[in-house]
Amino acid sequence: MFKGNCGKLMVYASTGVPGRKRLESVRNAAKETAKRLNLDFEMVRFDRAASPIYVYYEENDGEEPIPLYCDEGKISGLEEISSTLRSMMFVLSFHPKHSALREMRKEILKLS
Repeated sequence: MFKGNCGKLMVYASTGVPGRKRLESVRNAAKETAKRLNLDFEMVRFDRAASPIYVYYEENDGEEPIPLYCDEGKISGLEEISSTLRSMMFVLSFHPKHSALREMRKEILKLS
């Protein structure tokens, strides 16, 4: 675990999501990943007809969030979603703009 907060994972889903299981899988994977990496977690609901569910990473408030995952309207398993999130965060950890992810790179690898 790391001292202090290093950003947050945000799940964006419409209020019209047809499958509760879809949302639960994505939410649980993002929440578990955030907890293990000491990141904040936020659910963002918006009024729109059913649409894909997205997971974004935001390192600092006010910066543009970075998309990590899209469910493309299909149900995926918890492990598959978690693996995709970790892979994307690992790749982002090499970008000079994301120093917080660089510092937790070893922890991200441990989760794999």
